[in-house]
Amino acid sequence: MKRLMALLVAVVALALGGGPAAAAGGLAVTFLDPGPSRFEAGTPYTLGFWVLQQGTHLFPGDLGTVALRFTRQDGESLRFEGTALPEAGHYATSVVVPGGVWKVEGIQGVFRPYDVGTLTVPGGLTINPVPPGTLVGGQKDYWGAVRPPGFPVGKGAPVAASPAPSPSSASSAPVAPVAGSGGVPAYMLLVAGAGGAVVAVLAPYLWRRVRPARFRDEPERPLDASSETIGIPR
Repeated sequence: MKRLMALLVAVVALALGGGPAAAAGGLAVTFLDPGPSRFEAGTPYTLGFWVLQQGTHLFPGDLGTVALRFTRQDGESLRFEGTALPEAGHYATSVVVPGGVWKVEGIQGVFRPYDVGTLTVPGGLTINPVPPGTLVGGQKDYWGAVRPPGFPVGKGAPVAASPAPSPSSASSAPVAPVAGSGGVPAYMLLVAGAGGAVVAVLAPYLWRRVRPARFRDEPERPLDASSETIGIPR
C-alpha cells in the first residue's frame, strides 16, 4: 500500500510540473555576445555574456557567482569570473586560452552549469543549440538598446534563428525555436497524460483500501430475488 501511495504522489508531482526542470531547481541559459571571429592561443579577449532563467528572464533572487569555464580534452580547466555590467543579467570577463579544443560552459550561480559550445584554438567558437523546452516565460522585456543576442526590441524572448554557427563564427544568437511565451514544454504534456492514466488505473484499488469505515463495515445486502421478478398477468 505504501509503495502504491508513493507511486501516486510521484506521478501527481510530475503532472503538476515536477519534471526535469523543476527537479533541478529550474534552468538557466548563458548567451554569449558576438565576439571575435577567430581566437589565437595566448591572446586576451573580452567576452560579454548573459545569464537568464529559462533563457528568457531574470532570476529574482541572488544569482551568485557567474563565470565562463573552459575545459580542454586533456582535462585542463580554466575559469574566468564575470563582472556585472549595467544591464540586468549582463556580465563580461577577459579570457586567455591556450591552443586546443575546449568545452565552454557558463557557470550560473545557483543554477547548474550550462553547455555553451566548443572553442577551437586557433579557430572559432561553435555555439550549441538551446535545449528544447527551455525558452519559456518571456512576457516581460527587461532591456533597452543593449539586450541579449536574438532578443528583438519589445520582446522578452529570443526569436527562432537559423542553424548553428560554423566553427569560424562567434555569434551566439539562439539556434532553437522558441518553445512558447509562457507555454508548457511538450514533455510536460506527455508526463501529465501518463500521470492521468496511472491515477485512473489506481483510483478504484485505492478507494477500496482507503474508503470510509462506514462503507467498509456495512455488510453486503443479500439479493432479493423477488424484487427482481416481474409479474406478468395471464
